[in-house]
Amino acid sequence: MRLHLCRSIYTGLLCILLTLAGATGAGSPAFGGTARTVGAAQQLTPDGQAELGEIVRQGKLPDLNWPDFPNYRAKVAEFYDFFGNTLAWIRGGEPTPQARAIIKLLENAESKGLRPDDYDGRRWEGRLAEFAPSASSSESDRVHFDVTLTISTMRYISDLHFGRVNPGLFHFEFDIGPGKIDLSQFLEQRVVNAPDVNAAMDTVDPPFPTYRRTLAALSTYLEIARKDDGQPLPIPRKPVGPGDLYAGVPRLFRLLSLLGDISENEKAPVSETTYGAALIDAVKHFQERHGLLPDGRLGVRTLSAMNTPLSRRVTQLELTLERWRWMPHQFRVPPIVVNIPEFRLRAVDENYRWALSMGVVVGRAYHHKTPVFASTIRSVTFRPYWTVPVEIGKEELVPLFEKDPAYLVQHSYEVVDSRGNVVTDSTISADVMDQLRAGKLSVRQRPGPDNALGLVRFDFPNPYAVYMHGTPATELFSRSRRDFSHGCIRVEDPVALAEWVLRGNPEWAPDKIRAAMDGSETIAVKVASPIPVLIVYGTAVVMENGDVHFFDDIYGYDAELERALASHHPG
Repeated sequence: MRLHLCRSIYTGLLCILLTLAGATGAGSPAFGGTARTVGAAQQLTPDGQAELGEIVRQGKLPDLNWPDFPNYRAKVAEFYDFFGNTLAWIRGGEPTPQARAIIKLLENAESKGLRPDDYDGRRWEGRLAEFAPSASSSESDRVHFDVTLTISTMRYISDLHFGRVNPGLFHFEFDIGPGKIDLSQFLEQRVVNAPDVNAAMDTVDPPFPTYRRTLAALSTYLEIARKDDGQPLPIPRKPVGPGDLYAGVPRLFRLLSLLGDISENEKAPVSETTYGAALIDAVKHFQERHGLLPDGRLGVRTLSAMNTPLSRRVTQLELTLERWRWMPHQFRVPPIVVNIPEFRLRAVDENYRWALSMGVVVGRAYHHKTPVFASTIRSVTFRPYWTVPVEIGKEELVPLFEKDPAYLVQHSYEVVDSRGNVVTDSTISADVMDQLRAGKLSVRQRPGPDNALGLVRFDFPNPYAVYMHGTPATELFSRSRRDFSHGCIRVEDPVALAEWVLRGNPEWAPDKIRAAMDGSETIAVKVASPIPVLIVYGTAVVMENGDVHFFDDIYGYDAELERALASHHPG
């Protein structure tokens, strides 16, 4: 773009001539797009240029709610260098339509799960008033307005695209990957002269349907939180069943109507004291949405979930949006996603619609939490061995071997050395037991239907020695809360998952997969197209039909993130 020639050393006659000529040119927007036209920039006197330069040099502007901007100083300098140190958001002494559109977004940042005050949300009305016909803004006022809007917009874009806090602080191992935004270029090329600012800014958000559904749910819950009176439901001594007397019936009906668990056309119960059929189905729907056993009974857990303030549900949605922003925004192959608090795995198709869904068992909340990270499924192993982690062997298996000498044989274990050579698969001598206690030898379980990994394991590199696998303990999937493992992820339907993962390997048809699982050999299959896998943590999930589901903060990560966001100051 020809205005790029207007660097600080050319800020005199050259810029003026180019501007008066209505210089235009084609650009190459950071996110793609069409050629753009640059309108007349707001010129500055030498004093105005000096003031602009000094603000950028200091990295501080008292006009801002958060005056210091060290993290953005270099990008702000680059941005104004693009414009030859003229003003970007003011034309003819007035804020541009693009500036006003951006300000509306900053004022309404709550709709994105952000804090408007981080972007001076409540101050913009007064600043715009300074440009009213009856007011007379000085050049210094215009400089301060322009820089303030630039910094606030950069902060807003950064928070929308990358998140407000660094996920690494919470041991969440994600890399946003391709599609990272260059803030100065994005503003200059896509926003300052955009014919549709909202459309340009929409490209900042993560591009996933689930993210967009979460934004819509946030809007809904912000509204119903304002409408609800917050009256708590009474919790009786024993669960309330069909036909029982319950004093909270009127409040229960109002709440479930507000939340959408009861249709708008449903009439209020005839009896205000009897828990009847009209409410039972709605309660079951509520229970399903909150990870509870959908038995239709009003027990302590169900009523506690109903008495959770709707403001808390808003917070859960906001925290989920923050975590979505931490994730990669592009995938070469559609990913598989495991959501820990939901105890669920989903595979998505090329349009990011859910193509496969199943329950999972994750790590225990105490001592064996499943880590949050991203990796890639590279191979599938049928009839795998399970090499027991040394600590698990020492803490859990050695006491069983001591108590019952036959335990090793009965459960198909064998003691192996560091090279995988079998030391014993029957009697454990005192010397071998001492070496097991010392961690010099380890335990391995032979393949078979009773193997702790089941009949198939899904391998993806990670520093935690975590993988997904089948399990012989299928009864656990009937429970609503499923944190029972040592950190690995047990899948409910390993056959279906193997078929999905190997769909790019045409020789591995479903019949061959089942034959391998029922065979007698350990077989490792390299995946033709490695599949991204995301192990995530979200206590709010919006289904494809729009239902909003909430889950317990089993690892305490919501509370941890909430504290971090509360103390976060824009840089």
